[in-house]
Amino acid sequence: MGYSTIVLAFMCVMSLAMAHFCQAQNSPQDYLNPHNTARAQVDVGPMTWDNTVAAYAQNYANQRIGDCQLVHSGGPYGENIFWGSGNNFTAVDAVNMWVNERGDYNYAANTCASGKQCGHYTQVVWHNSVRLGCARVTCNSGAIFITCNYDPPGNFVGQRPYFKPLNSQCFLFLS
Repeated sequence: MGYSTIVLAFMCVMSLAMAHFCQAQNSPQDYLNPHNTARAQVDVGPMTWDNTVAAYAQNYANQRIGDCQLVHSGGPYGENIFWGSGNNFTAVDAVNMWVNERGDYNYAANTCASGKQCGHYTQVVWHNSVRLGCARVTCNSGAIFITCNYDPPGNFVGQRPYFKPLNSQCFLFLS
């Protein structure tokens, strides 16, 4: 076995390892972990990965490869979408961007700060949404498109994403 054959074999092994590493950064657990961390912070139970919801997400993401537009699917699930270019954005990057809207959400008023978005965050922590499926594609432009779908959907007008006492002080009345 010559030197060039060894180098070629090494390069093939490294390419396979890098492909596995890149895919591993966008595994179901890479979507679930930041979702469930955000949910735990507001005492909402964890989500589980659902292959049916994930297949829906993958089908829709594949439809966006040509244009990479931030357009919702209009399907039966709750949905968060992400677009980014100039970086190899991952599952964690997208979910963290949605979760970072937490600072713009006012639980007491159940509203977003003026001029801000927080609906991505409220969908992440929506107490009834318990099944998750997500997908990531590289668009023809080189940009990244990521979608997560939630079953059942959340973000119903007039409803809170989770429950907590508005006044956490307890009083004991003695007679």
